[in-house]
Amino acid sequence: MTRRNPFDDIEDLFERMQENFENAARMWDPEDLEGGLPRPAATGMSVDLEDTGEELVLTGDLPGFETEDIDVRVTERTLRIAAERDETTESEEGEYVRRERRHASVSRSIDLPASVDEEGITATYNNGVLTVRMPKAEPDSRGTRIDVN
Repeated sequence: MTRRNPFDDIEDLFERMQENFENAARMWDPEDLEGGLPRPAATGMSVDLEDTGEELVLTGDLPGFETEDIDVRVTERTLRIAAERDETTESEEGEYVRRERRHASVSRSIDLPASVDEEGITATYNNGVLTVRMPKAEPDSRGTRIDVN
């Protein structure tokens, strides 16, 4: 009678785990688009935030969205960007009909390093790139009086 080597089972387990990790990594790869839309797990948004001295300029990648799909808000010192869209495709070949519905959404909150003038903020969207210009608010040199009880 031959005995089973317990290390063979462990080696099989590690091989299956490695395969699962590789499959998960492919699913999270933002370069791997499925049908023109990012897979749900790969819906991150890359941004750059530049301080030019007089204003903060955010540039973010939002490919495939329309202007009306994008919501940009500033609350205190936080910029929030959200984009959402639905897409339906249909194709017919012979007796086969295929309909697919996809939903894509991206959201990102960015803490701003300085206070901004909320009335002067502008946002433009061109060729999948969102640019938000936020003039810095003038510091209140008087400060805020705090009552002491």
